[in-house]
Amino acid sequence: MKLCSTCVLLAVTLLAHTGTAEAKAYKGAEVYSKTPVLYGRMEMRMRMMRGSGLLSTFFCYKDGSEMTGALWEEIDVEVLGKNDAKSWQSNVITGNPRMTSEEIHTLSTSLADGYHTYAVEWTPDSVSWWFDGEMVKKTTGDQPAKLVNAESVRFNAWISDATGWVGALDEAALPAYQYVNWIKYYRYDNGQFVLDWTDDFDSFDQTRWALGNWTFSGNLVDFDPDNAVVKDGTLILAITKEGATGFTGTVPKDDGTSGGTTQPGGGCGVGGSPAEGALGLGAMVSALAVATARRRSRRSSPCA
Repeated sequence: MKLCSTCVLLAVTLLAHTGTAEAKAYKGAEVYSKTPVLYGRMEMRMRMMRGSGLLSTFFCYKDGSEMTGALWEEIDVEVLGKNDAKSWQSNVITGNPRMTSEEIHTLSTSLADGYHTYAVEWTPDSVSWWFDGEMVKKTTGDQPAKLVNAESVRFNAWISDATGWVGALDEAALPAYQYVNWIKYYRYDNGQFVLDWTDDFDSFDQTRWALGNWTFSGNLVDFDPDNAVVKDGTLILAITKEGATGFTGTVPKDDGTSGGTTQPGGGCGVGGSPAEGALGLGAMVSALAVATARRRSRRSSPCA
């Protein structure tokens, strides 16, 4: 755990705007769960965006973290579109002042050329990140212990103005799309991960998900509900120019060759699977609904 770098500070100290979007030249998307979760395994199959300046993400976020005096709580998976989208960043953000534990993970092939399976395992004393069935990072100690509140599960696609982190915007890369084939949530129950729900995105489940319609300082896009589309069993998040929202193309097929679903904690997944490195107390899924219009200052890293 360490203090934010200069680029992190630029990103996480931004002031939040009100919940409604502004008239920015670019439009992005954010999809978030109406019911937050406390601990668990979040696993999803995604194909990400290519293009300098672009970010395609999955993250967990304690609503209200951006409010003055609040303690920040967030867990991130963020794919950087620059350099052929070969890198993604893991991060935990906690506290006030905010502390981070970001790390860049670089591959030999582009994350925009195919689907991959990403997972986050969150327990009372650790957070671990998995990529195509392999654990690539685990954070333990004081920082994960500060993640004590339920967090909404989110995807978003946006453009950061922190060019030292994401690169200068390549407008020629637009429109750009993040594809989510499916997501699974395993609750953390008495030291085990137990499958709670799956969404294959055969339709947009309005009882589970809501759409962002806001922006924030340092973000070059407004989040526009028209840029979150379900088509052919896939959730699509778009970054477009103003006046060109939505998706009318062909959804790329997931051939399943790059890592399929993985067993929670790397264990044997019959019933409840043991959490990797888990201790003791089980957790619960909060039933509190998330308000549909919310201020959010973003953000993390150079975390979701």
